[in-house]
Order: sequence, then structure tokens, then C-alpha cells
Amino acid sequence: MAHSSEDAISDPAEFWEARYLTNRGESGQMWSGRVNATVEHEVEGLAPGNALELGCGEGADALWLAAQGWTVTAVDISATALAVGAAQAARDGVADRIRWVQADLATWHPASEFDLVTAAFLHSPVELPREAILRRAATAVAPGGRLVVVGHGAFPPGSHHDHDADTPPLPTADEVLAALDLPAGWVVETNTLVDRPTKWRDGTDVILVDAVLRVRRGREAAN
Repeated sequence: MAHSSEDAISDPAEFWEARYLTNRGESGQMWSGRVNATVEHEVEGLAPGNALELGCGEGADALWLAAQGWTVTAVDISATALAVGAAQAARDGVADRIRWVQADLATWHPASEFDLVTAAFLHSPVELPREAILRRAATAVAPGGRLVVVGHGAFPPGSHHDHDADTPPLPTADEVLAALDLPAGWVVETNTLVDRPTKWRDGTDVILVDAVLRVRRGREAAN
């Protein structure tokens, strides 16, 4: 399988900027612009408050959260991806509900606590200290708030990773929970694999597998 030109880039900021610039469709963006269905399922019904999205990309989830009444801080390493999200937020009339932050999650630290912290598909072909980022994410959850982590439960169709012996296996929700090393007082609300029917980039119907973890910080739980 041919690799794209950005596969040779090792610097995370350069890699993701190249990815978003070279994989744009006719719409001017790489992704569909629709909220991830698994994130929507896990968040729908929660009382809106302030939310933090880690690795927001072009902002589809952040835009949906803002439309539901959340005040969102959306963080990503790619300025190009954030510009797509910010332009859509202005068109949707929710620009005042989203703060876009360009930062490398490997070194960025949340400065406050949030009622909801989400990290969806925080996977990377280049260096990404995912476990450390998610542990920091847990410390940013306010008492009574939730952390939602959605990841690939199986490699997406067409990916060469499932045939690559050097590619580590994808973490399960159980492994993510163990790596978080949460103190007493946290409650596991979702820990599962979900089949998610969707349209792939070429327009075909596919079923993706998501590993889903949702945990709630108790009112008395330490962080």
C-alpha cells in the first residue's frame, strides 16, 4: 500500500499540518463535519456546562457540543484544522461558545476544571504520549464531571496498520481505564466496544469499531 508524503514527517506539528492540508476534499476539509456518533451517544442527555475537547481536529464534536449549550475549549496541534472549525463556528452562530487553542497536547496542561472532558480518536502515527495526556485530562475533570475517551477498537478499513508487525495493538477500554490510574471515588459509567455504521471517505458504507470509556468523578473524589 502506498504511503502518503506526510508519512515521512516525524515532527507532530508538521505531520498534522501536512495531513490536514493535503487531505482536503472538495469541501475544503478532511472530515465530514458531523459529530462522532459515539461521542454524541455518550454526551447526549448530560446537562450542559463547560467542556474541554482534546485533539479536536476540524471541530465537529466541539461545534455539536456548542450547539447543545456547552461552552467549549477545543485544543488541537494543527492551525489549519482549527481554522476550519472556527470558520464553521462563525457560520453556525456559536463562535462565542468555543475557544480554539492551538497546542501540542504532549506539553499542554489544562488551567482549569471542566464538567466534561472528551478525547476522541487520540491516536497518532507520530509520537504522542497518549496515556500521560489522558491522565492529565482526568485531573481537569471537575467534581461530578465526566471524562469520555473514544478510540479505535479495530483498525479502520484500508489501514495498513493491522498488517504491520511493528504497530502496537490498539488499547482496549479496560487498558485505558487501568492506565488512567484513577483514585477512589470515580465511577465507571461506560466501558464497551461499539459498532458504528458510517460513510467512509470514498462514500462506501462501513462499520467501525469504537472502544468507549466514560467515567464520572465523584463529588468527593480526589484528583
